Amino acid sequence: MKKAYAVTVLRMLVGWHFLYEGLFKLVQPGGWSAEGYLRTSQWFAAPVFHAIAATPWLLKTVDLMNMWGLTLIGLALIIGVLVRPAAVAGLTLLLFYYVAQPPFLSPSADGHFLWFDRNVVEAAAMLALMLVPSYSLSSYLAALPRKAFKRKLAKEKADQEQTPVASPERRELLLSLSSLPVLGVFAYAFFRKHGPVWERKNLEAKADAVTSATVKSFEFSDIKDLKKPLDKYGQIGNLKLSRMFLGGNLIGGWAHARDLIYVDKLVKAYHSDWRVFRTFHMAEQCGMNAILCNPQLGRVINDYWKNEGGKIQFISDCGHKDGPMEGIRRSLEGGAHSCYIQGEISDRYVRDGKFKELEESLAFIRKQGLPAGLGAHRLETVKGCVEHGIIPDYWVKTIHRTDYWSARPEGPRHDNIWCENPEEAAAFMEKLEQPWIGFKVLAAGAIQPQVGFPFAFKSGADFICVGMYDFQLVDNVNLVNTVLDGKIDRKRPWRA
Repeated sequence: MKKAYAVTVLRMLVGWHFLYEGLFKLVQPGGWSAEGYLRTSQWFAAPVFHAIAATPWLLKTVDLMNMWGLTLIGLALIIGVLVRPAAVAGLTLLLFYYVAQPPFLSPSADGHFLWFDRNVVEAAAMLALMLVPSYSLSSYLAALPRKAFKRKLAKEKADQEQTPVASPERRELLLSLSSLPVLGVFAYAFFRKHGPVWERKNLEAKADAVTSATVKSFEFSDIKDLKKPLDKYGQIGNLKLSRMFLGGNLIGGWAHARDLIYVDKLVKAYHSDWRVFRTFHMAEQCGMNAILCNPQLGRVINDYWKNEGGKIQFISDCGHKDGPMEGIRRSLEGGAHSCYIQGEISDRYVRDGKFKELEESLAFIRKQGLPAGLGAHRLETVKGCVEHGIIPDYWVKTIHRTDYWSARPEGPRHDNIWCENPEEAAAFMEKLEQPWIGFKVLAAGAIQPQVGFPFAFKSGADFICVGMYDFQLVDNVNLVNTVLDGKIDRKRPWRA
């Protein structure tokens, strides 16, 4: 009796976890995929898992089997129907998980477990559910004929002896139905936590109607609206880069929102990990293959590579409070494909005459076998480096028009104007033979893309780095394709 109680509780706990994992995957915006999990497999069956990840129809099948398998196994265990078949299916799934990512080769985000991780513990629980009976609806229903026969024999014996018959069936029925309140609690907890997922999907859909004079409907340009992926690329060192790629300020929460003091927090709140992953996935589908950002974002980029199977390249600005050398080390630890000295650091070092430090930083990056770049907001920074013979593999320079309404030269440059003399900058950069990445091309959101993008390419930028939300990706790519497919009146030849 006590053993059956314990196994019943164990069955519901394991079922709870399986059901949660399944439903969580089913409601993920943009869809969930095991591609990253399979691509990063390292053990003896790795070639099989890699092949599945590389075959779209097979990957889709595996994704559906995972999501619905977890969900249905969880439901069966909680409700108590087909418990043994569900336990066998669950054990099979857990075996595949263990073989794909064994803990002795792939440390879990939950910790380091040597040989035995959560999958092994739950597999042992599945074995117990297969071998030890518990109170469940299926076992109650299966036992009804046998109990009816026993009840008939007991009644005949009682009639002969004239004694009352005890009936434990009501108690057993109540125990068998105990899963229903558990299922109700689960539903309440799950939708309380993940209800906004459904709300997000509704908000992203086109509005059925507008019921207020001040409300405007918002149409989300999704991947289905992409006319074609970016197909223009250039080379920096050993890196093949799309002509436009992601900037990391918005994802990192550095919004340059001028006097709107709440925007940084709003942007950070918006960019939860799943939103960043969605943005990266969409960017790669659109043909963008890199992100330029601070080493602080190395954690989420590595999670994207490992857990989502992403291939986006990481260009680090090496910004760090302890100086560029520490920023470079952090970037290397984060798997950066290239490093450059952040514009504000370069501006400050050139202003203070620290050319030797800049030269040493570039040499250290190159020693690691990576392309080394120099960033700059001020044209004087680029000129100073050239005069002192400090030539990077590529430049990262601000370029944008200055005729937007909030461009006030008398204001603070860092949060108002980032390229004070764009015509002079374009003329000087025209003479340089190194590739040039243009950034702040929209002046932190003050310039419309249809104005900023053509201006940057016309001014000689070989690439543009643009911070953008997921709902802006498709529109921006469609626009850049139009610009690059047309005739660009640029004097500087393409240097990449």
